[in-house]
Amino acid sequence: MQHASILDPALPGCSCRREVYGPLRSARVPGALRGPAPHYPPMKRFLFLLCLLAGRLSAGAPSAPVPPLVQNGGTWPTSHVQGIAVDVRGGFVYYSFTTLLAKYDFSGKLVGTLTGWAGHLGDLDFNPRDGRVYGSLEYKKDRAFYIAVIDGRGVDRVGIDATRSELFRTVFLPEVAQDYAADLNGDGKFDGDVAKTPDHRYGCSGIDGVSFGPPFGRTDGPRLLTVAYGIYANTSRSDNDHQVLLQYDTADWSRYERPLSESAPHHSGPAAVHGKYFVRTGNTTYGVQNLAYDDAQQRWFLAVKPYTAPKPAFPHYRMFAIEARTTPVRGALLGVPAPGGDGTEQGLLLALAADGLKHDATGIRGWNQEADEGLQPIGHGLFYVAKGSGPKGKQTADLTLLRWTGDAARPFVPATSADLANLSAR
Repeated sequence: MQHASILDPALPGCSCRREVYGPLRSARVPGALRGPAPHYPPMKRFLFLLCLLAGRLSAGAPSAPVPPLVQNGGTWPTSHVQGIAVDVRGGFVYYSFTTLLAKYDFSGKLVGTLTGWAGHLGDLDFNPRDGRVYGSLEYKKDRAFYIAVIDGRGVDRVGIDATRSELFRTVFLPEVAQDYAADLNGDGKFDGDVAKTPDHRYGCSGIDGVSFGPPFGRTDGPRLLTVAYGIYANTSRSDNDHQVLLQYDTADWSRYERPLSESAPHHSGPAAVHGKYFVRTGNTTYGVQNLAYDDAQQRWFLAVKPYTAPKPAFPHYRMFAIEARTTPVRGALLGVPAPGGDGTEQGLLLALAADGLKHDATGIRGWNQEADEGLQPIGHGLFYVAKGSGPKGKQTADLTLLRWTGDAARPFVPATSADLANLSAR
């Protein structure tokens, strides 16, 4: 019996050789075999089938969308860009322009828009577990604070009216509404959307930052939705120096989801939070504008606005971080009077990560990194940061892919094509 080692033409992209035991292919009739069918020893047969499967899977697998190094989110007759969400596997970027949601693919093509609300749509996050986009939505006059739950898969054309679409649902957050409307001075009057007042518990101005991640103190477990309070800037009070973070388990939120009705705001939402946490950073303008959990570093990033009239006791960094494994510790919320005014209120405190710049007087750590209009990690140390520009009514957003350096003075640098190649290789 003759034996030959040949390249198998049935294996696309495979250079594996198969050992053929039996008569060689006829020279007179190409491709034909003479005599009995070839015999493969068991191990050779196994290797051949394995190579065949790998080759065909490789040939049939669609290539993953390549994230852009930069992208422009269009120009819109709205307010500034407030947040972004990225569907890495699907290859889409969602931009929140407060009263409009724009969806682009990674090539820069506008896929669709969602409009039709007058409230403030803030930060966004994409939940890969259900394929939907979650965003903070405020109606301060109505004391109505929602999480907008958007089925981005259906945003496939320009001009979809959210109030007439099944794509847009909302969940009410009672905890936020109670803190926002709290009458702390006991005058029996709700002061409304006003910063210069002793009302609004913890200085709560509503909500902004949102992100999915593990329960605080863990790097595993169920993915919870974390929602950050907006905090009014007010130097005359001492109870507004903490960022406030709420965690929710959204697994059963379908029972709360309702269509948006601006004429009759609904109050369907979870009565209790999974957890309420405090991070001492000093007072900021509207609190955590963008919140992001990075799986690569297993840490939370909090991006805030600069404060034009800072309290001199605090450093006023633009970005802070919390290690996911940091255990919440019950302790005194400095500057926050306990209910009834006797002593200091107690709460679950989260320590800031031990890197970045350090303010010696307070021990607060952070970075002077601008990321309050859009911050989204996409894995392996890469982050998208959005920056808005343009006059009122002609707002745009420029998206830039950055690479984390960990440097205290310059935590991000622009990503390169080599970084993208490394990302694709993984």
